[in-house]
Amino acid sequence: MTLKLRIPAFEKAHVLVVGDVMLDRYWHGGTSRISPEAPVPVVHVEQVEDRPGGAGNVALNIAALGAGARLIAVTGKDEAAQSLTSSLNAAGIACDFIQSDDSPTITKLRVISRHQQLIRLDFEEGFVGLDPDELLEHFSVALNHASVVVLSDYNKGCLQDHQALILAAKEKGIPVLADPKGHDFSKYKGATLLTPNLSEFEAVVGKCETEEVLVSRGVALLEELELEALLVTRGERGMTLLRSGFPELHLPARAREVFDVTGAGDTVISVLAAALAAGEDLPVATGLSNIAAGIVVKKLGTAAISAPELRRAVNKDMGSERGAMTSEQLKVALEDSRAHGEKIVMTNGCFDILHAGHVTYLEQAKAQGDRLIVAINDDDSVKRLKGEGRPINPVDRRMAVLAGLSAVDWVVPFGEDTPRNLLHMFKPDVLVKGGDYSIDEVVGAEIVEEYGGEVRVLSLVDSCSTTAIVEKIRDDS
Repeated sequence: MTLKLRIPAFEKAHVLVVGDVMLDRYWHGGTSRISPEAPVPVVHVEQVEDRPGGAGNVALNIAALGAGARLIAVTGKDEAAQSLTSSLNAAGIACDFIQSDDSPTITKLRVISRHQQLIRLDFEEGFVGLDPDELLEHFSVALNHASVVVLSDYNKGCLQDHQALILAAKEKGIPVLADPKGHDFSKYKGATLLTPNLSEFEAVVGKCETEEVLVSRGVALLEELELEALLVTRGERGMTLLRSGFPELHLPARAREVFDVTGAGDTVISVLAAALAAGEDLPVATGLSNIAAGIVVKKLGTAAISAPELRRAVNKDMGSERGAMTSEQLKVALEDSRAHGEKIVMTNGCFDILHAGHVTYLEQAKAQGDRLIVAINDDDSVKRLKGEGRPINPVDRRMAVLAGLSAVDWVVPFGEDTPRNLLHMFKPDVLVKGGDYSIDEVVGAEIVEEYGGEVRVLSLVDSCSTTAIVEKIRDDS
């Protein structure tokens, strides 16, 4: 099955996350000596960094995509809870925290030196005596504004009555995704989708030596737990999506280098939930989550994936990061490029027979910004401009040659005699033209200047002309 991936309208999504929230605290510093008290490195702490972890990281990932996120969780009444609330609210996440008088907020302290984790210290006591009805009450109210529910279960005590939450959501027709923990998956019975990693899955169904065994046991688990789907994340082997009545979908791992797997499961379920809440189907949502997981494992610690970051990875995966494309495809690529603050340069021409003057000119054009669009006249347009017998090379071949140049990011054709329509559509930051022109003689200069862009004229290499080359070939023949 070939997936055609696209970035959903995340701004339309509303996801309710409920589960175990924790504070991931990092102490960063250098180390240059061993302690005289024990054979351990001495770290001079220079930076303290707090990040929401667990269900907080799930909510943060959802918000970073541009989707709406609300988080219901249990914390202590302490400084760690205040830090979590401040960070999450700053990201636009609505926090609904039930605060315990008896237990502290779960905190994980990591000491980092030279990008290496030296030790992790966990501060947690569990939330003994928590009333599950209070959580259900908060949950039932929040369901009125949710499209998808995520149960972010770290087995820390927040989720005590999974079935009550699943049934409440199902009564309203809201899908429930769960990141399971423990050896008893029966508590997730009736959920829409579970996302165990391979070790969690095998702890329940037994060792799976082959993909056939994995699939057969996964399908059996689907039926036993009355699930709609099961997504098994398999590390370097990618992930496998199982659905009743559909063939299995195996997706390869995207990351070649893995720096830190912390929070990768959070990223997977976050992207899945946001994409489903935005109206995408499950295979596409799975494909997006697979790409996102490949991004996050290259980062240190828990990290959120932004929509522009995901868009760029999807464009690269779908072959639209650069090369020849239609104007509609280029609009999508430009949206991503601008989200990364890149300066767009555009030039245009027939480029019938590529010569040294063209190559030098295009390199100079690319130097005016970060990305270069080459708009190229199609065959009918060239014939109108240059006369019978032109172009020598059809438009698809001209585009292929231009796309092969390192200076060129995108090549797009146009059928009019001038690129005015493309200038209105793409609005490049810089319009470049080569030759002996004044700026006011450049076609479309007034369009670019009207929206605040620049127009620049570059010199061409002397003695280089497609027309002269064509005439010489004809004379010689």
